[in-house]
Amino acid sequence: MQMILQELEKVILTYDVDRAEEIAKKVVSEKIDLMEAVTVMTRAIKEIGDAFGRGDCWLPELVGGGAALQKAMNILEKEFKNKGEKRESLGRVVLGTVLGDIHNIGKNLVGSLLTANGYEVIDLDVNVSADKFLGAVTEYNPDILALSALMTTTSSEMNKVIMTLKSSGLRDKVKVIVGGAAITQRFAEEIGADGTSPTAPGAVELVQKMMGK
Repeated sequence: MQMILQELEKVILTYDVDRAEEIAKKVVSEKIDLMEAVTVMTRAIKEIGDAFGRGDCWLPELVGGGAALQKAMNILEKEFKNKGEKRESLGRVVLGTVLGDIHNIGKNLVGSLLTANGYEVIDLDVNVSADKFLGAVTEYNPDILALSALMTTTSSEMNKVIMTLKSSGLRDKVKVIVGGAAITQRFAEEIGADGTSPTAPGAVELVQKMMGK
């Protein structure tokens, strides 16, 4: 059992996306405690995130680790459902890339890190309209709404989402965070977002702070 958990940690630390699913399936077949496996992966991705924060590794490594984690997590989440178990959630986050923007690397990484850290994540994917974000807030009642945009030309859509929430009377019911290459602290403040972070690990810390975790 310990050897398989060590392998699971290694595929995250070495960004081995191809083997991540294989090792996760071993965790399931060997009936290893799922929460212990999640803890191992969370520790590994945190190590990568901390290294990224110190400048000891680069974005491709962070993305690779996140992709490996997501591959493995997909298998483990299915097994949680098959066993009728549910991980205790620290909060619910709806996220997506705004209308006109199809970039998903940063969004996917934030989603993977949030999932690994115990949050329930509903990913609306890319090119998401303000009305679709509004519908998701109504349907899922999230604690946090996370908006992503890579390009300056699409970042204005974030303002549209927030204005749509306001006009629908839902703005005070959800915290809104924004992120992406085009986003600055000043921009976030101007559109009335509750926070922003330039990095995926930083976005997780922001969510944790907002949730009081």
